[in-house]
Amino acid sequence: MSESILQLDIGSPLDIYGPGDKYLNQIKEIFPKLKIIARGEFIKLIGEDKEIRNFEKRFDLLLIHFDRFGKITEDVVRQIMLENNGITKSAGEQGEDILVYGRHGKLIKALTVNQKKMVESSVKNDLVFAIGPAGTGKTYTAVALAIRALKNKQVKKIILTRPAIEAGESLGFLPGDMKEKLDPYLQPLYDALRDMLPTQKFLSYLEDETIEIAPLAYMRGRTLGNAFAILDEAQNASVSQLKMFLTRMGKSSKFIVTGDVTQIDLPRKKLSGLLQAQSILNGIKGVDFIQLDGRDVVRHKLVTSIIDAYNIYEEKNTKNNE
Repeated sequence: MSESILQLDIGSPLDIYGPGDKYLNQIKEIFPKLKIIARGEFIKLIGEDKEIRNFEKRFDLLLIHFDRFGKITEDVVRQIMLENNGITKSAGEQGEDILVYGRHGKLIKALTVNQKKMVESSVKNDLVFAIGPAGTGKTYTAVALAIRALKNKQVKKIILTRPAIEAGESLGFLPGDMKEKLDPYLQPLYDALRDMLPTQKFLSYLEDETIEIAPLAYMRGRTLGNAFAILDEAQNASVSQLKMFLTRMGKSSKFIVTGDVTQIDLPRKKLSGLLQAQSILNGIKGVDFIQLDGRDVVRHKLVTSIIDAYNIYEEKNTKNNE
């Protein structure tokens, strides 16, 4: 007789065992030769080596299915743990263009030419700048890449950060403590994560700091090793702030910097670090710049027209002022 202990690293025990241990009891019936003892996130197996190995292989597929589709049913348990038919194959295979499986099985992938370039660049380079107007999927694609790296165990944590620059508002006049004041500026990052992770898993990652969402100022003095770090809204980072963030990079880390140089909220006399970075970092091996434009907009079709109209207006004004 042999023993093995498995630990759930996906979902919560309730997600996997089911209400009233419904799925767990079903699994026990499928493997009558094994003694299966579940205690929280740990499962102890007692039985013959062959039975244990068979259980572990199928149970891994069950966890993969939950990770990708966000739910388990009695039919899924039967087909994966017992019948080993087509559902195992679909749970075990991942299309090359799919970055992650979001909540309720949503397929999250690069949708446009430049988003795909961003994905390809992130594989080849440790530092990628994704620059383009609002709605082009810069942040969403970057977060999906980070989640994929975490799930594939390429990194141990995700760091998401933004400069706390107010677009016409003052933090001092907003109610609440500092976290409550800053959370609205970080909301787009929360929204993307909620779209890609089951609620309990998302909250668990926040609690144990596997995922950290914080203002840019909180990065000072740190070394971000084995991490996937994203600096969003980088056009509002000063030269010194952006340099500070980029020099936080530790071993086995990936950095993505996103921004829209047409929406800079810094004081007029203060140079955007993102603008400067384009001129001084271009050409360094391991650093790449991806330019997104109106063709990459994945919001309402009018957004592309609005961006084009503003670009034409700004070009005319620039020529008139020359």
